[in-house]
Amino acid sequence: MTTSLKQNSTLLEPLRAGAFSLPHRILMAPLTRNRADRDGTPNELQATYYAQRAQAGLVISEGSQPSAVGQGYPNTPGVHTDAQQNGWARIVRSVRDEGGQFVVQLMHAGRISHVDTTGTQPVAPSAVRAAGQIFTESGMQAHSDPRALDTDEIASVIAEFVDAARRSVAAGADGVELHAANGYLLHQFLADGVNQRTDRYGGDPENRARFVLDTARAVANEIGADRVGVRVSPGHPFNDVSETDLSVYDVLATGLGEIGIAYLHVLCEADDPVLAKLRGAFPGVLVFNSGFGADSDPHELEQLVKDGRVDAVAVGRKFLANPDLVDRWTQGAELNEPDQSTFYGGDHRGYTDYPKLTE
Repeated sequence: MTTSLKQNSTLLEPLRAGAFSLPHRILMAPLTRNRADRDGTPNELQATYYAQRAQAGLVISEGSQPSAVGQGYPNTPGVHTDAQQNGWARIVRSVRDEGGQFVVQLMHAGRISHVDTTGTQPVAPSAVRAAGQIFTESGMQAHSDPRALDTDEIASVIAEFVDAARRSVAAGADGVELHAANGYLLHQFLADGVNQRTDRYGGDPENRARFVLDTARAVANEIGADRVGVRVSPGHPFNDVSETDLSVYDVLATGLGEIGIAYLHVLCEADDPVLAKLRGAFPGVLVFNSGFGADSDPHELEQLVKDGRVDAVAVGRKFLANPDLVDRWTQGAELNEPDQSTFYGGDHRGYTDYPKLTE
């Protein structure tokens, strides 16, 4: 048994975040699961998966590409065709039927991709190939060499995010989250170790933050700033990102605050000084995520909220294996252990067959 959260736990208090009226402060973090149809259309299995986890304060979807070239891995969902939009509508209805709220995370993979997956050369802020390998339908392969986006192309990429946001809301979603973390395209522009541009989208922190801010502003103008969240992972080296100048996040947080987005979702360690800096720079709701493989302890997360260091928390793997995680934490019940062999791709096993307490 685990120690249960008290009924007056700060994690269980309601929270207003832009247009989102959250019943409590435990959000479901985005988790790549590779269960969409081959063409990126979300399917019935995914609808079941998300509906099972509707008791999260807010369900944040897995990263979903806003364009075909933005796809990073096989069987990830997209938000750029009518069929994909209809698939998301099915998912949103399923989550709403269970009383949940849902946002679609928009993730352009940028250079973290392969021509075998997209059928075209990946794009990036600069023509710098990521180290390591990426999973493709043919197995693990070295990342493809990306090409640098021309300055006059950037507006069209922003337009793809805007269209995906519009489609998400048209499908019934409560909003979107822009994925500017984990080494994907938006993060690549922020990172001085990846972004080698000499135009107005590269160089000093103001220029490196420009693409993310321009994208957030355009999306906010389309669907409302109060329906937009942004996820960041300052200094996190995942996907061969290197950052020596984290002052870009001061610029970013200030700019996002001026746009008036609903929340800023930060992946870092709880004692990372960047968390306190973002707390000071961003005036809105701050969501904390302890990151890959971290053991999300409810009492440690509760203390972060109680101390005012963050406003809410996003939990990943524990929600993956425990659809009723909030009930389990509230009651002090044992947790299901996640089956890592089923994380990425497959069928219902390790996806929709984790039991709830009532089962």
